[in-house]
Amino acid sequence: MKVRRTEINDLDQLVEFTAAEAREAEGHEKDTKTLRDGIKAALEDRSIAMYWVLMNQNNEPVGSASALKEWSDWSAGYYWWIQSMYIKPDYRGKGYMDLLLDAIRSEMKEQNGLELRLYVHENNQAAIKAYGKANFTFSKYRIMIQK
Repeated sequence: MKVRRTEINDLDQLVEFTAAEAREAEGHEKDTKTLRDGIKAALEDRSIAMYWVLMNQNNEPVGSASALKEWSDWSAGYYWWIQSMYIKPDYRGKGYMDLLLDAIRSEMKEQNGLELRLYVHENNQAAIKAYGKANFTFSKYRIMIQK
């Protein structure tokens, strides 16, 4: 198993993984064209987001993750946010998420990032459990939105 940065030819697989993640995490079907446009924009401009793909022994993609950076004027640096994390069901529970997280964390440290953060849907108990096993803890902040 290995992790590598994505390329534009990974687009179709990333769209598939991201759609599956949305179904599992929130029970939502996402518009494929919108997903494709959003992921393609990030693949073409890494200032939007960065993607990594988890490859199995046959060099087939079995998972992916994306992260984006948020500037902190308080700390004069970037927080790195996991935006998407998906691993095919047959590969879950085997420590492969750690490989994706290690790749992201390594690049974050190379760029002097402050810390790795993520948000998870409150009803996604499987993800909450997996992130807890990966040493994520709940923050003191709550996300609020306005539409």
